[in-house]
Amino acid sequence: MSRLFRESRRDSSSSNGSSAAAAATASTGGLPSPFPDLGVPLSAADLREAAYEVLVASSRTTGGKPLTYIPQAAASAGGGGGPASPASASSLSSANASSSPSLQRSLTSAAASKMKKALGLRSSASSKGGSPGSGGGGKSVPPRRPATVGELMRVQMRVSEPADARIRRGLLRIAASQLGRRAESMVLPLEFLQQFKASDIPDPQEYEAWQSRNLKLLEAGLLVHPLVPLNKSDVSAQRLRQIIRGAYDRPLETGKNSESMQVLRSAVMSLAGRSDDGTSDGCHWADGFPLNLHLYQMLVEACFDNDDGTVVDEIDEVMELLKKTWGILGINQMLHNLCFAWALFNHFVMSGQVDIELLSAAENQLAEVAKDAKTTKDPNYSKVLSSTLSSIMGWTEKRLLAYHETFNTSNIESMQGIVSIGVSAARVLVEDISHEYRRRRKEETDVARSRIETYIRSSLRTAFAQRMEEADSKRSSRNPTPVLSILAKDIGDLAIKEKNLYSPILKTWHPLASGVAVATLHSCFGNELKQFIAGLTELTPDTVQVLKAADKLEKDLVNIAVEDSVDSDDGGKSLIREMPPYEAENAIANLVKVWIKERIDRLKGWVDRTLKQETWNPAANRENIAPSCVEMLRMVGETLDAFFQLPIPMHPVLLPDLMFGLDRSLQLFVSKAKSGCGTRNSFMPQLPPLTRCEVGSNILFKKKEKPQNPQYRGSQNGTTNGADPLALPQLCVRLNTLQFVRGELENLEKKIKTGLRNVESAQADVTDGLDIKFELCQTACQEGIQQLCETTAYKVTFYDLGHVLWDILYIGDIASSRIEILLRELDPILETISGMVHNKVRNRAITALMKATFDGFLLVLLAGGPLRAFTRQDSQIIEDDFKALKDLFLADGDGLPEELVDKASSQVKNVLPLLRTDSESLIDRFKRMMAESNRSGAKNRLPLPPTTGHWSPNEPNTVLRVLCYRYDETATKFLKKTYNLPKKI
Repeated sequence: MSRLFRESRRDSSSSNGSSAAAAATASTGGLPSPFPDLGVPLSAADLREAAYEVLVASSRTTGGKPLTYIPQAAASAGGGGGPASPASASSLSSANASSSPSLQRSLTSAAASKMKKALGLRSSASSKGGSPGSGGGGKSVPPRRPATVGELMRVQMRVSEPADARIRRGLLRIAASQLGRRAESMVLPLEFLQQFKASDIPDPQEYEAWQSRNLKLLEAGLLVHPLVPLNKSDVSAQRLRQIIRGAYDRPLETGKNSESMQVLRSAVMSLAGRSDDGTSDGCHWADGFPLNLHLYQMLVEACFDNDDGTVVDEIDEVMELLKKTWGILGINQMLHNLCFAWALFNHFVMSGQVDIELLSAAENQLAEVAKDAKTTKDPNYSKVLSSTLSSIMGWTEKRLLAYHETFNTSNIESMQGIVSIGVSAARVLVEDISHEYRRRRKEETDVARSRIETYIRSSLRTAFAQRMEEADSKRSSRNPTPVLSILAKDIGDLAIKEKNLYSPILKTWHPLASGVAVATLHSCFGNELKQFIAGLTELTPDTVQVLKAADKLEKDLVNIAVEDSVDSDDGGKSLIREMPPYEAENAIANLVKVWIKERIDRLKGWVDRTLKQETWNPAANRENIAPSCVEMLRMVGETLDAFFQLPIPMHPVLLPDLMFGLDRSLQLFVSKAKSGCGTRNSFMPQLPPLTRCEVGSNILFKKKEKPQNPQYRGSQNGTTNGADPLALPQLCVRLNTLQFVRGELENLEKKIKTGLRNVESAQADVTDGLDIKFELCQTACQEGIQQLCETTAYKVTFYDLGHVLWDILYIGDIASSRIEILLRELDPILETISGMVHNKVRNRAITALMKATFDGFLLVLLAGGPLRAFTRQDSQIIEDDFKALKDLFLADGDGLPEELVDKASSQVKNVLPLLRTDSESLIDRFKRMMAESNRSGAKNRLPLPPTTGHWSPNEPNTVLRVLCYRYDETATKFLKKTYNLPKKI
């Protein structure tokens, strides 16, 4: 036993003044003591034995009979080990009974413990067995429970039987010498030093440790932590310091009659007798702060089983004993509640956080502490309350600020209690201790909600950082998935876990727990995504994968936030404001637009380069189309295929941009295909000045005179060799090319609709409402085909056949220069057009040629120049010639439709009757029309009517031109008199 005391002394001497309770707690895996340091090197064993002495001393005063000492051997001899025999080393008894009813009360089943019930604790399994000490046949006998509460307390406080015997023997001696004196009026360390000499403890080292402990208790209770502060000049305090300092060097001579004891008693009693109000009704040696708390905490620890740390079933009886020490230790109900709450929580921690009952009990006890905190302003209580709650809150927050690391499905049930305790501690610290809080309106701060929000945001930021590291480690050559895609999935899973596992618990204090969680995750991922997007320069599969994953994650997080805030005051608007959109779709869209622009620019550049080299060679292919057209459409198709293969979720949204770009590119191709060909006006001749016929001359028969043809505005590309890009075959190729493009537009539109239906994001009605039309190109093709038909027709008529029209037809003798030569020239041209031009535009090309020849025929009659003159008798020949010209295009029913030919020939047929009309009638007709059109002008002189080109019998200029080419004296005189027209140019 002396070895134990030597070890205790070594522990004490090596503690350097640190808190013994803290050391004891830390050694068992608990929390450091929240109580201030004692500043005196008392070990946990020292404090525990001193507390036990106070317990026994305070308990024996409840008995009214004198005490006697019965050695353990004698007590056990008569008991036979039965239930009624106390198992303690010694007992305090009266002449024929136990001296202290509370200590010697027999223990019975505590299944109905009121205190356990109040704390929410169940009775332990050990309390459900038989009576203490009973055996069971041949079965192994379980360890016997103490039979009395006194024995239980000794065992719980780890006091050895010899030490217990010495304490009781000392108390018996004190009682014998100071009969009737209460424990509150004693200084127990002094009394024990007074009762025992060195000879009473055979082991010198054990005696020395025992004496040192008692002197340290006196130092701690009277000098370091007295109830009433000391004056520096207090003589008794100086004397006591000298005695204790001397005893460290040389053991003090103890015993009743020693001189040193008398000096010690004088100094101790002088200091212990002081009180706050000046009256001394007891001794104050153990009720100074924080010594009293350290001693009481040792007593409170006896409430917990030494083996498993659970609250003992006899908690009611133990608490009854603990209350008897309050007078000596200066403890009240509030301090008790605080110490017991701390002990319950600390034992939960020491259990490895698995004893949920202890956690629940601590939670219930802390509720009592919260009530107490509102009723007192005692500075010492506030100080220890603050340190205790800060310690509790520090432990809980360490776990709650990263609760994803602390809690999982296996231990989630403890989270509710830990959060409750942490929030309760925070609320007391803020609302009942914080001076700053008291100065503010309490409505402004919701402590619980604020703490929960802090826990959520901190834990999720920590969890997010861990997921970031994990995502980075998951990417490898075998798993090339982008890190942010992996992270987005992990964060989505984390959000679901948060919603299902943690938020239901946290909602008790924060109604928008899930919303705050997903808003935090949204912000964390958003920061990473923003950096990712800032570094993007092109659209790649990895880029699209990341942005699609981000978009899905955002939608999932927002849905959780919206669901969580349905019943909130603002409908979740504040949370949604915390979640600015990632705009992943916008980022994808912008990258796709860049991709589209690059493709379109490449296509346009190709068009520019290729069409400059295009020869429009009809021998290039059987379809008589330009090879560049085929290549162009192939590139457009490949661009569409590449677009629909992009792994993006918004093909329908971005398709209009691509369609517009492709449409413009095709329009550019069509425009360049027809550029440089000119228009119908490019080949229309300039009309010669008006003249009159020279009647009576031999003009009709002057074959040798060189005809003066109308001036022709030739094409800018006016080459006439076989490589002429405006030669008829080349023009036919251009025409076919535009028709081919026009026909392929429908195929491209079908291709687009099919592509839309097959994309990943396709919906049943994906093409509804979309205007899938190449409108610009379609219009350009229609206009281009019309322009090329007219250009070809007028070029052939007025350029290729110009020599027939101006140099041969109706020059000199009408009968010998009729239409047959023109028909012979037109026939191979019609064969070329019919053989080369696509059947869908063939009739349009021939119709344009027909109209051009009709116009040319009419121009010969009305603007053929001064070498032409017609008599009324010539009209029949001219009408027959025109019928032959029409028949050429009718081709005996194999050519153009008759109604189409009739419609096109209507203008010529309307003018021809003027050729057979007599000159007088024509002059009257002309005058009448001029008078009607010039009513406000002078009647004596007719103005020259403008040339409109709209030939009609009702148009003055048309009638005037018929007169100009009339070989007739009347017509010539009228023109001479009215306009003084010359006979020659």
